[in-house]
Amino acid sequence: MAYRIQDKMEWTLIFVAEFAQKHGLSMKQAFNYLSRFKGIDFVDRHYGYVHTQSFLSMVDDITEYCHRKGGAIV
Repeated sequence: MAYRIQDKMEWTLIFVAEFAQKHGLSMKQAFNYLSRFKGIDFVDRHYGYVHTQSFLSMVDDITEYCHRKGGAIV
């Protein structure tokens, strides 16, 4: 299924903000961390699933995913 790029971007920005808030990071720090440890890539590839989940749940899941990819945030 094709999703509008605007919808994906809006959801991703809110997700990054939620991730930043939970982990005490700035938006830039959160985005850089998520980019480095493939969290943004995961969200992009699996948007059809992730956008149907709660932000709280996805922040926890992507935190774990990034940790498995070498990130230090747990």
